[in-house]
Amino acid sequence: MTRGITVLAVCLLALAVPSVSAQDAAVPEPDGYRTQDYRAPTPSTLKGARVLTTSEAADAWRAGGAVFIDVMPQAPRPAGLPPGTIWRDKSRRNIPGSIWLPDTGYGALAAATEDYLRNGLAQAIGDEQTKLLVFYCQKDCWMSWNAAKRALALGYRNVAWFPDGSDGWQDAGLPLADAQPAPGRP
Repeated sequence: MTRGITVLAVCLLALAVPSVSAQDAAVPEPDGYRTQDYRAPTPSTLKGARVLTTSEAADAWRAGGAVFIDVMPQAPRPAGLPPGTIWRDKSRRNIPGSIWLPDTGYGALAAATEDYLRNGLAQAIGDEQTKLLVFYCQKDCWMSWNAAKRALALGYRNVAWFPDGSDGWQDAGLPLADAQPAPGRP
């Protein structure tokens, strides 16, 4: 009898305690940049930056006062392809008017890629140092988080991170446009 009550109590306790899935668990902000497993749940915050919902990102886009920076990677042409082999880059559709700075969201950047990011951001805002920079990629992509964090480290102060990225944008029925990488890519 005691054993039956104990089993019943354990079962009731198990039902009463909510389970925590991987998505529900809070993802802490790392001290540095994320350097692996870039397509994984991201933190809900980025110290020093605003975090935008899709609605807030759409409002900023419609108002026209922000520069949207897409950091989605772009696969390079494979080395060693035989001469004459046709190579077609995978197309990218992003938020209209965005500046696409591919490969700038990795955790560790080569000097040439960091220069590409630095120059791309400088060209994006010109003399308007207070212009809002909105970084994005795709949902559950650390690259936009890394790039926004790097912009803060470079001294930009009006930085926002849009974690739902082009996936959230498309899911909301907002327009996407064909994209080409910004000039000067290493």
